[in-house]
Amino acid sequence: MSLVPKRETVMRMSVEQPLWRALTGYRILTLVYATGLFVSAYDRFVRPWVAIAYFAVLCVWTLATLPKVANAANCTRRFLAADLTVALTGILLTRVADDVSRIEAGGPTLPSIWTAGAVLAYAIKGGWRWAAFASTLVAVANLAERGDVTRDTVHNVLLVCIASIGIGYVVEVARASERTLARALEIEAATRERERLARDIHDSVLQVLAMVQRRGTALGGEAAELGRLAGEQEVALRSLVMGGLVPVSRTSEDAAEGAVVRLVDAPDEDGARAGDPVDLRTLLTRYAGATVTLSEPGAPVPLAPHAARELAAAVGAALDNVGRHAGADARAWILVEDEPDEVIVTVRDDGPGIPEGRLAQAEGEGRLGVALSIRGRLRDVGGTAEVISIPGQGTEVELKVPKAREGTDGTRGKAERT
Repeated sequence: MSLVPKRETVMRMSVEQPLWRALTGYRILTLVYATGLFVSAYDRFVRPWVAIAYFAVLCVWTLATLPKVANAANCTRRFLAADLTVALTGILLTRVADDVSRIEAGGPTLPSIWTAGAVLAYAIKGGWRWAAFASTLVAVANLAERGDVTRDTVHNVLLVCIASIGIGYVVEVARASERTLARALEIEAATRERERLARDIHDSVLQVLAMVQRRGTALGGEAAELGRLAGEQEVALRSLVMGGLVPVSRTSEDAAEGAVVRLVDAPDEDGARAGDPVDLRTLLTRYAGATVTLSEPGAPVPLAPHAARELAAAVGAALDNVGRHAGADARAWILVEDEPDEVIVTVRDDGPGIPEGRLAQAEGEGRLGVALSIRGRLRDVGGTAEVISIPGQGTEVELKVPKAREGTDGTRGKAERT
């Protein structure tokens, strides 16, 4: 069983973070726009010094609070309340600074469309309910500033309300989708880790326990009791391996800047995670012997390191099955074929073969030699394993692994994580 330390990869997913960046830009642009409107109509204001004082405060506030609208964590409730207060104050001060005739004619308020930025901050932070609360206060302030209910005022108020509530609802849906995706990724990562551990356990601990049980039963006496205990532990360990999924952490639901997924990435045996292709022949040579014949191409058979090691391990598992089920004197042949798009390794023996339905029965009993040590390994690297057996004529296991495309590592289901 591999004891090489595993690396924990933290992947942060956030669909709302671009909204915060957009809000930051929106506040700056609308500040420039509102200031430009005031400058262009300066001579029409009855108390321009009120407007100048307000815009000085607005400029300082907008620039000083840019970090507050950079992400959800910084955008606190206290800031949202203060930000909305600045917007509402500007709306109400319009009646003091501007000419009444311009106001009644539908002239813009002092903060103009900058006010929508304060409402949108509520929407992104708390969803549509917060947006409805903020937009309602803005609507009341606009009606108070106009002094009358006009079609233009109602139109502008409804536009802000509908837009902010819609954005708030989209944010809530996006957050729910993030949590669902994060949970799915963690379950997938946990399942793959369980399968990897199950293969390692089957290739080492379970085989040793099974051998102790057989030898102990054959020797009898105290050894038989030891064999019985080993058999019990084997059954218990198989049940543990076949048990439920590893519990999924709840960190994805508590992240302030998006869903956080922690994935355990197991390194290769030599500690490397990526590297040049390796020659499959060098990994299969150790299996050749007096009863195992290896036939390979004269040229190297390059494969990605992870895919090559998994394929070689699957070959080793197939040969272990030959030794256990076909007997110590059974002969086996390994044939390596290097095709343009894939590598095919065939393991054939001259044993008695596998009775029909035996593989499905063994998997149902928790014996995972073919299910995990062979098919599971090949599935993880995008390959397939086919077992062909005729009683009395031996067994043939055909293993196929696709070659890595340029720029990939030859594995399947491992997305790039940053």
